[in-house]
Amino acid sequence: MAVGLTTTGRHAAEEEARAEVDVLNSRLEKTTQLTKKIEASLGRLEATGKSVREVAGPLNGETKKLQVLGHNIEAVLAAIERLRQPADSKNDEEQIIRVGPEKAGLPNYLNSIKRLNKALTEMKASNLRSTQQTMADLQRLIKSGTTQLENHFDKLLRTETPRSIEPLHFITKNKPFPVLSQDTTTRLGLINNFITGLNQQGAGATAPQDSSVARIYAEVRGPYLSATLLNSAAASVNTTKKKNPDAIYRAGTNGIGTYAQAMEGLFVAEYENICSIFLRDDWGPLFQSTCQAALAELSRTLRELNGHIKSHLNTDCYLAYEVVEIVSKLSDNLDTRTGELKASLAASLKPVRETAKWSLGELLDDTKRRVGNLQTLPMDGAPIPIVSETMQRLQTMVEFLRPISSIMISLGDGGWKSGAATRVGGGDAIPSLASFDIGADGKDIFAHYCTDTIDALLSSLDGRARAMQGRKPVVGVFIANSVTIVERMIRTSELAPLLEPRLGVVDQWRKKATSLYTETCKDVSMHLFDVIHTNRAQRPTSGQGAVDSASILKGLSSKDKENIKQKFTAFNTSFDDMVAKHKSYSMEREVRQMFARDIQQMLEPLYNRFWDRYHEVDKGKGKYVKYDKSSISAVFLSLY
Repeated sequence: MAVGLTTTGRHAAEEEARAEVDVLNSRLEKTTQLTKKIEASLGRLEATGKSVREVAGPLNGETKKLQVLGHNIEAVLAAIERLRQPADSKNDEEQIIRVGPEKAGLPNYLNSIKRLNKALTEMKASNLRSTQQTMADLQRLIKSGTTQLENHFDKLLRTETPRSIEPLHFITKNKPFPVLSQDTTTRLGLINNFITGLNQQGAGATAPQDSSVARIYAEVRGPYLSATLLNSAAASVNTTKKKNPDAIYRAGTNGIGTYAQAMEGLFVAEYENICSIFLRDDWGPLFQSTCQAALAELSRTLRELNGHIKSHLNTDCYLAYEVVEIVSKLSDNLDTRTGELKASLAASLKPVRETAKWSLGELLDDTKRRVGNLQTLPMDGAPIPIVSETMQRLQTMVEFLRPISSIMISLGDGGWKSGAATRVGGGDAIPSLASFDIGADGKDIFAHYCTDTIDALLSSLDGRARAMQGRKPVVGVFIANSVTIVERMIRTSELAPLLEPRLGVVDQWRKKATSLYTETCKDVSMHLFDVIHTNRAQRPTSGQGAVDSASILKGLSSKDKENIKQKFTAFNTSFDDMVAKHKSYSMEREVRQMFARDIQQMLEPLYNRFWDRYHEVDKGKGKYVKYDKSSISAVFLSLY
């Protein structure tokens, strides 16, 4: 019974387990079927997704295009709405433009044109045909407004620009030249900036000097500059006329210095005006344009001065040197303060600067020509005016050593010699102020020029004197007088520190003059040389006490004594003739003393020796021996 129960229980458990397995198998089969369905669905979904992508891609692009178009339409509608506003308010803006900047007020007027210009810009961007008429109206209003701004600029500028001012008032009182008031420059600057901005938004920017307001500025201020400087320019020409046409030009007597001062003060003030009104890029070109007429007048004035200098080179060459320095300084000062006009001023100065360079060689050649053209020379050896005139020219040149030093450097050592100055190239470049510092080179070259001039003068005089005066003593006196005047004028002037170390050339000519003059002494001294031979026992030994003339004569033959008498007689005649001529010559004090000393040194020792030996030849009667030692010494002293 128990066994049966157990079997029955196990059987029930197995059935239950089998039932569970059947359930699991059933579920597994359903899962497998579901998996297959899912796989099939995924396959279909993937195929469908690909189709969707193929279809949705273009649709997405079109959608984006539609969005952009929508935005554009919205922007156009907004623009139309904005455009409708200025179109609606055009009458208000037109009213402001019509009354002009003076009545409407400059800030209000400028804002009105800004609004019109902004509206026009937006309408151009919309490119709507319906706005064409409004655009034309706006353009007309803007053009009218700009024209009135230019007219207002012109009026403001002319109101504060006098026809001219008197430069001397500001120069003599050391006052700065007047500039435009700050209020005016502020208003003019606002107008210029506004119109410049409009031009930049337009078809393209124009050159600074070609802009409308720049042209107006130059047209108004240019004549003011020219008119103000006109009298100074005229004075520079008029002051070349002297009461005495042959008078040497003196520094500062021409009006060119005042003219340059006026130009500098006026131009600097004008540059300040331009910098206060215009943009940085406009300053230089507009400054050049505004000053153009005044610079043209300067060029004309300098050409006139140059013509005068060339016609009066001997007396007015110094004006050329002064003009070179003054205009060069003006150029440097303006270049320092404005950075402009250097080339223009150099071109204006060029004719005078070339004349200044040419004058150095021309004056030296003229000295030679003048000496060569002399028809007569003083027969007493007196100096002639050309010597002092030449030295006076060199003395005057020292007063202009600064510009001459620079010219000398540009010519180079010896550049003044015939043809050299014309070969030296000279562009329009103007020397800077630094080149006018009197450096050693410039001074040395000028000193060389001076010694060349002196040597050429004395050489020409020597040649002319030999041809016209003939006799050597007269030529010697003439040259010695000239040398003395040259040296005196060096030592008593500013030439001294330059030329005293170079007086070798003068010393050489003094020696030549002395040699020529003392030729006569050699002829006179020939009578004091004896070739008489005495008995050696009777002849006194040199240096052994006093000479006994009587003893010497006792040892001479009658023929020798007669020869001694003739020598005394010939000496007396030639000596007296030499003394008479010496006193007849026209000599500078220094020359007379120099030649008297030379004669005494050459003849007195010889005569004293001869007298000591032979004065007893006429036994004190004075028939042959005219002079004793004391009397002939007195004659020598009378020559000084």
